[in-house]
Parts: sequence; C-alpha cells; structure tokens
Amino acid sequence: MTDTAAQSSIKIKLFLMMILEIAIWGAWQIKIFSYMTMLGFNPDQQWLVGSAFGIASIVGIFFSNQFADRNFSAERFLAFSHVIGGLALIATAFQTSFWPFFACFITYCLLYVPTISVTNSLAFANLKDPAKDFGFVRMGGTIGWIVVSWPFIFLLSEKAGASETKWVFIVAGIISLVLAVFSLTLPHTPPRKDVEGMDKVAWLKALKLLGNPFVLVLFIVTFIDSTIHNGYFVVIDGFLQKVGISANMSMVVSSIGQVAEIVTMLILGTVLKKLGWKTTLIIGIIGHAARFSIFAFFGTPENQWLIIAVQVLHGICYAFFFVTVYIFVDAVFPKDIRSSAQGLFNLLILGIGMVVASKIFPELVVKYTVNGVVDYHQLFLVPTGMALAGIVLLALFFKPPTYGPEGEVKH
Repeated sequence: MTDTAAQSSIKIKLFLMMILEIAIWGAWQIKIFSYMTMLGFNPDQQWLVGSAFGIASIVGIFFSNQFADRNFSAERFLAFSHVIGGLALIATAFQTSFWPFFACFITYCLLYVPTISVTNSLAFANLKDPAKDFGFVRMGGTIGWIVVSWPFIFLLSEKAGASETKWVFIVAGIISLVLAVFSLTLPHTPPRKDVEGMDKVAWLKALKLLGNPFVLVLFIVTFIDSTIHNGYFVVIDGFLQKVGISANMSMVVSSIGQVAEIVTMLILGTVLKKLGWKTTLIIGIIGHAARFSIFAFFGTPENQWLIIAVQVLHGICYAFFFVTVYIFVDAVFPKDIRSSAQGLFNLLILGIGMVVASKIFPELVVKYTVNGVVDYHQLFLVPTGMALAGIVLLALFFKPPTYGPEGEVKH
C-alpha cells in the first residue's frame, strides 16, 4: 500500500471513530434536562448531573493526560473506556430516583470525557497535516450527532414521557459498546514513554502558559463561549417545543446545526489560512450572538421557520471557534505539552463551561417563568450579551504569535 493510500485509510478510520464518539454524546444531550424535569429532579439536582462532565474533565487532566497516555496505547484506552461507559449509560436509563441516576451517569462521564481528548490526540498523532485534515476527521463527529437524532423520530412520540425518553441513554450505550470494538482496529498509538521524565508535570507547564496575555485572553473567551454554548443545550428542547416543534422532532431540528457544521468543517482549513486565528474565532462568537438574539426577538410559533433556519449558525459557532481552538493549541503550543494543553481547554469547553451553564440556565428558566410560561426573550438576552462581551475581548486583546496555521509571524 502506498503512503497516500495508507494515509487515506487512516483518515477514514479516524473519521468513523469520530462518528461513533460524538454520536454517543449527541444521543442524550438535547433531551437530558427535559428528561430530568420529567423525573422530578429539582434545579440543584439537575446542576449536579450537568456538572458531571466538569468533574470528569478535571479528573481527566490528571488521568488521561498524565497517566493513561503514558501507560496505555490510545486505542486500548478507548476500548476499555467505552465498554464500561456504555454499560453505565444503559444502567442510567433504568434509574428514576436521583442518586442512582447520578451514580450511573457520572460513571459514564468519568470514562467518556477523557476519550474526547484521547480521540483528538490520536487523530493528531496519525495525520500528516493536522491543520489541513483534522477538520475532515472531526466532521465525522458532526455527522454522528446528526445521524443519531433520526432514530428518535420513531422511538419517541410527539408528547414523549420519561418511559420513552429513557431510550436516549440506551441508544447511546449501544453506540459506546460498538465503538469499544471498533477502537481495537484503529492505528496503534503507543503510550508516550519518551516524555515520562520532565513532562510528568506537563499540565503545570500548560497552566503556566496562562501568563502569556494571548493565552489568558483565549482562555477567558473560551470560558464565556463554552458557557453560552452549553447553555443552548440546557434550554433548547423546551424552547423548540414552545415554538410548536414536537418532542420527537426537536432533536432533528437541533441537528440542522450539525448539517451546517459539515460545510464549515470542510472549509475551516482554508478559512484559517486566509482569515487567520483571530478573525475566525471572532466570526465563531458572532454566530452565537446572532443565534441567541434571533431566539430572543423572534421566538414565537409564528416565526417557527426562522427558528428552524437559524440552527444553521451552529456550524459557524462550533467549527469557527471550538475546533479552531483545538487546531490553534496543536499549532502554537510547545510540542511537549500539547496533549495537556488540549486537556486544559477541554476542561473549559466540556467541563467548567458545562458546570456553569448547568447552574445558570436552569435558574434563568425559573427566574423568567411567570404562571408556568418561560419568558425566553429575557432569558436569551443573557447569552447574547455574554457573546458580545467575548467578541470585544478577542477584538481588543487577543494577539496570537502567528497569523494562522501556516506559521507566519505577526508583525
């Protein structure tokens, strides 16, 4: 097999890995807060469940980036994590009281969240040109999120209750078990024994980089954007049903954003090279500001078509900001701490942002509910303002050391 053919084969396997990896997450994300409301969980209990990703991200910095990647090959780590995580998800589906539900779900999170960093690292380690090819590989995750939403048209009814909605966890668990088997076919990515010495505290080195102004600004803005990004998932199911979209179609409508994400993933490499890090990141946050402002000012059944159409902005929101952050870290950060730096930003994107969103947004729903009706106009003005603040911070204070992934030094 030629080098070109071998690299193409690897890219396809990594692409399929991402489809399954993100499908696990996409199966339950849109419905989990509505489901917890059906089970009678109060806002504090919902916050604890929503914080499970954050807890797992903190543990992941120490485990997946300091122990797992130095003692296990990446593909075997993925296989083990997805077997146990899949079983935990299936168990979650059959828990109706809070503490058993939380115990099963956090077990899944502790095993699943580190695999997001590991799949990214495995992809970067096996791609010849990550800046060019990672967008295509990560697009597999986008497709996974889209595809997994469609079975629920048939598994859920228009007014699905808890007994039907639990299928989101069962489907996610089955996909996790499939990925566990598939992981063993991925390119062998051995543990990084070569950095066992001085790089044992790589995560501390990554934290010290926050002393650089451009890293600190990006860190703060990533926190802001990840909070409003995760807040979208907390409230979107209820909001879509409020504008007249049925319970079994809300996941499909939300997945329109992932369809648009495919296009942005395909053009991301070209956009980065032409517009550079800063402009691309700013466009990503503008997407959030535009989406939430439309929700705020046009969120009525009469404007249902607009609410559906504006979901396409999700592609810009996610790819132009979050995927750009991952590529930026791989291109700009010192090689010996890139894996830990990826984990550090994952802590924001998948952890702290989700914890804060899970606390703030259920409370916003309560605050702006009058006589059982949520005032989504007032609610969505909050993330709109946060997005505008992020845009200002990036525009005024973010000064990356290079213009884009080609490595041109800024003057």
